[in-house]
Amino acid sequence: MDLGDAGDSPWGDVPSRTQANAKPEEGSGLAEPEPASQPKPSDAASIQTLKSPIGGRAPRTPRRAGGQVVRLEALDDSLGPLGPLGPLGDNAPTSQIDTPPAPPQKEQTVTQNLRQPLASSQSSISRSMLDSVDLNDNAEVPAGPRIPPPVQPSPGAPARRDTQPSVSVEQAAKPSFEISVGDPHKVGDLTSSHIVYLVKTKTSSKAYRQPEFSVTRRYRDFLWLYNSLHGNNPGIVVPPPPEKQAVGRFDSNFVESRRAALERMLNKTAAHPTLQHDGDLKLFLESEAFNVDVKHKERKEPGLGESKGMFSGLGISVGGGGKFVEQDDWFHDRRIYLDALENQLKGLLKAMDVVVTQRKGIAEAAGDFSSSLHALSTVELSPTLSGPLEGLSDLQIRIKELYDRQAQQDVLTLGITIDEYIRLIGSIKQAFASRQKAYHSWHSAESELQKRKSTQEKLLRQGKTQQDRLTQMQAEVADAERKVHQARLLFEDMGRLMRGELERFEREKVEDFKSAVETFLESAVEAQKELIELWETFLMQLDAEEDEQVFYKPPIQQAARPISNANPQAQALLADDDDD
Repeated sequence: MDLGDAGDSPWGDVPSRTQANAKPEEGSGLAEPEPASQPKPSDAASIQTLKSPIGGRAPRTPRRAGGQVVRLEALDDSLGPLGPLGPLGDNAPTSQIDTPPAPPQKEQTVTQNLRQPLASSQSSISRSMLDSVDLNDNAEVPAGPRIPPPVQPSPGAPARRDTQPSVSVEQAAKPSFEISVGDPHKVGDLTSSHIVYLVKTKTSSKAYRQPEFSVTRRYRDFLWLYNSLHGNNPGIVVPPPPEKQAVGRFDSNFVESRRAALERMLNKTAAHPTLQHDGDLKLFLESEAFNVDVKHKERKEPGLGESKGMFSGLGISVGGGGKFVEQDDWFHDRRIYLDALENQLKGLLKAMDVVVTQRKGIAEAAGDFSSSLHALSTVELSPTLSGPLEGLSDLQIRIKELYDRQAQQDVLTLGITIDEYIRLIGSIKQAFASRQKAYHSWHSAESELQKRKSTQEKLLRQGKTQQDRLTQMQAEVADAERKVHQARLLFEDMGRLMRGELERFEREKVEDFKSAVETFLESAVEAQKELIELWETFLMQLDAEEDEQVFYKPPIQQAARPISNANPQAQALLADDDDD
């Protein structure tokens, strides 16, 4: 071999160095830096020989021969532990560099890169050993550990998201509310008796402590909520509660209609994009000590009312000035339309009340008819006649209940919708009044600005005698101009806000009246079907009784008269039997 040729070198230390190098060359192919480190512990004579020009060439030849020997041994010794690592070790990293790594392979490359600066020689040996093991195994085995099982569910995650129904960003950000008002019951003594309602709320809003909760509220609490929302949000149409009623407020039909109206009020308020974020609504729906919290809020914010909201903190007077003349034709037309709509709805509500009253009258008449039939059935001695009379009396009682239920259903379907929109028109008129107040506030700010400017001009004519007063007046004029600008912006913003509110009112009006009319017609059809079924059932029962026994049987004498006229002897026999 070439190593034997290297042993004939004139330098005695060269064979010893080549023998020492032979061992690490068999262990690894990275044995080049070791010969440079071995001359350091040698004696001075060997160092001098290395400095000579002839000695500098001597260590290069065994290095080249050593490198060639390592490659030859790697090719010849195929059964060795590191035999096939020479060319394959070079191909392994190139394949990893050329092919784009998958997401799980990135973590492996990061770990390898972190280990390389710690021990470069050990990392190269470990990679070569892994490659040698992979070559001895099948081609399918190395693909398994490269894709670890924990990373396999990652491609399945987007598939799960696709199964969920896609919604818009606005719907995802908008919380949902489901509010029910129920369980009305009377509390208190004779002087302070009132109706208390249970308000249950289910919401997806994160502003509330729990997704589901319930509280008890009375009617005046709903009034407080309406006034607070109207004061906090000028220009917004707040759904109003039903009106107060002093007489008959504990009647079951009235309590039920009020309960339904309060439930519709809360659901419409919670569905409004602006009102659903109001703090007073959260206080009303969630507070368990409502009266205490309201008193604490009033002490903390004593200025509750019309001046709150957009007008707060501006120093603008909210009181109305002179007569308001509408400058916008759109608002003028809307005001005329709302007045006409209110009159038409009031007329419709009166007609609806007449229909309900007539249904209740029919129900009362059916009750009176039933009581008369029952009295007649008790007097009638014939069971064949008293039975059908009693059955007809029971039928009239059921008809009475049917008309009472239909009258109440008419109130809860169409009547409550008409009454709700009459009250909504009243709330819209309050929004118009808030806009008028904003208009007067704007013009009062402008008049105040003109006064400040006139005062400033007078001071300017006087010269520099009142420089301090002039500086103060300039600041006041700037402040007045700022208030005029803010008041004008508030008036314009309120106009745009009311346009959107009126458009929302029109959309909801069409939907609500369509649903109410459909429900009204369906309930009327169902009531008539039930009435027809009651009559048909009664007639079938009468026919069944006639089949079992004759409904009317004539007396025996009437049945014997034709026989007596035909045969006088038979009549004499019958007379004798009667005497006996």
